[in-house]
Amino acid sequence: MDDYKIKILFNLLWMGYVGGRHTSPDNVIKNFPRNERKMAKKALKKCYNEGYLILKTTHYGQEVSINPRMVKIIKNMPEIKMMEEKLKI
Repeated sequence: MDDYKIKILFNLLWMGYVGGRHTSPDNVIKNFPRNERKMAKKALKKCYNEGYLILKTTHYGQEVSINPRMVKIIKNMPEIKMMEEKLKI
């Protein structure tokens, strides 16, 4: 899986943006260096298309969170498990 997608999913999962708790897509992209943000934005769109993320429309714009139905799948990804072990979560 793409490194950008893994980092996006891990950060959203770690921060607790699952289901009802959501954040702006711009905030998700801020975690990346400026020269990698374009690729991260493309990876974010891929995550929407693959069903890992859901969009919530608010009166102030689109918000993003992890699809609650995909949490088990995301947590069982080998890359995510490796990052959790690295940070000892």
